[in-house]
Amino acid sequence: MPSASTKAAATTASADTRLAPGAPGHRRMSLALFAAGLAAFALLYSTQALLPAISAEFGATASAASWTVSAATGALALCVLPLSALSERFGRRTMMIASLTIAVAVALLVPLAPNLESLIALRAIQGAALAGLPASAMAYLAEEVRPKALVAAIGLFVAGNSIGGMSGRLVTGWVAQMWGWRAGLAAVGLTSLVCALAFRALLPKARHFTPGTLNPKALARTVRGHLADPLLMRLYVIGALFMTVFGAVYTVIGYRLVEAPFSLPQGVIGSIFLIYLVGTVASAAAGRLVGRLGRRGALYLAVSTSAAGLLFSLSDSLALVLVGLVLITAGFFAGHAVASSSVSRTAKTGRAQASALYQSAYYLGSSAGGTLGAIAFHAGGWAGTVLIGLVAVLGVVSVTLYGSHSARVAERRLHPAAV
Repeated sequence: MPSASTKAAATTASADTRLAPGAPGHRRMSLALFAAGLAAFALLYSTQALLPAISAEFGATASAASWTVSAATGALALCVLPLSALSERFGRRTMMIASLTIAVAVALLVPLAPNLESLIALRAIQGAALAGLPASAMAYLAEEVRPKALVAAIGLFVAGNSIGGMSGRLVTGWVAQMWGWRAGLAAVGLTSLVCALAFRALLPKARHFTPGTLNPKALARTVRGHLADPLLMRLYVIGALFMTVFGAVYTVIGYRLVEAPFSLPQGVIGSIFLIYLVGTVASAAAGRLVGRLGRRGALYLAVSTSAAGLLFSLSDSLALVLVGLVLITAGFFAGHAVASSSVSRTAKTGRAQASALYQSAYYLGSSAGGTLGAIAFHAGGWAGTVLIGLVAVLGVVSVTLYGSHSARVAERRLHPAAV
C-alpha cells in the first residue's frame, strides 16, 4: 500500500502544470524552440564559412574579415543582459519574437553592404538584436518545463543551434560557390524568415511567467548575487572557454582548407559544417551523460574529446582533420549543454539574468576565440590556432578541478566527523 509520502509526491507531480514529454503543448514548444535555435545560429555565424570570399572581395586579412563574426557575437554578449531584464518585464515570448524579427530584417539588408566596414556594422546590429533570444529561451524553459525534463529541453534548443550553424554554413557555401557570397547571405536570411514565422506560430504562451518591474537597482543586486555565486562563476568561465575553442577553430578552418595541401572549393568547405550534426547528437545526449557520469564527469569527457580533436586536426590528412573536427564539435556541444543547463538549475531567482550572464560569457568567448584564432593563424598557421584552443581546454580542466576541490573542502566543513 502506498505510503503517505508517496501519495503526497504523486499529488505534487500531478499538480505540476509545467510541460513534460507527452503533455499538451510540449511538442509545439520543442519544435518552436528548435526553429528559434536554428535561425539564431544560422544568422549569427552566417559569414563564417564565407570569410575567404569576403577577404578576397574587400582585400582584407583573415583577422579583419573575422570581425564580421566577432562583431555579431560581441554585440550579443554586451546586449544580452539588458535585454534579459526587459524580458522580465514584457515576457520571454514577446522578447524572443521581437529579437528574432529584428535580426531577420537586418539579415535581408546584410547582402547589400557596400564595404567591409558597413558589413561589420550591420552584423553588430544583428548580433545585438539576437541578444534577446538565448537568455529568454533558457528562462522560458526553466519556468515552463518540469525540472526532470529541463536538461533534455535545453539540449534540444542547443541541438537547434547546431543544425542552424551547420545549415547556415552549408547553404552559404554552395550558394556562394555558384552566385557569390552575397547570394549566400541572402539565402540564409530567407531561410531564417521561415523559421521565425514557424516559431511565432508554434510557441505556446507562457503560463508560469510573473512580470517584474524595470528596477535598475534590483537588477544590479541580482547580477551581483549571481557573480558572487562560485558555482555560477565557474559555469560562466567554462562556457566562455569552450566557446573560445569552438570560435577559433571554425572561424579559421575555411582559410586552412582553401590553401594547400587541401585547396578545397567554397562549396566543399561549406559542406564541412555537416559535422555540426555530431553536435546535435552530443547536445541531445547531454542529459544522459550527466545521469551516468555526473556534471563534472560529463565536462571532463567533453573537454578530453575536444583536446583530442585539436591534436588530430594538426594532420595534413583531410580525413584526420575531419576526425578532429568531429571530436571538437562533439566535445563543445556536450560541454555547452551541460554548463548551460546547470546554470538554469543553479539559479533559484533571477533566472533570466543568470542565463544572460552565461550567454554574455559564452559569446565573449566566441568573439575572443574568433579574433585570437585568426591572429594566431596569421602568425603561426593552423598550429597557432590549435595552441589557442589547447590553452582554453586547459582552462576548462583547471576550473573543473578547482570546483571539485572546493566541493570536497565544503563537505569536510559540513561533516568533519566523516573525514
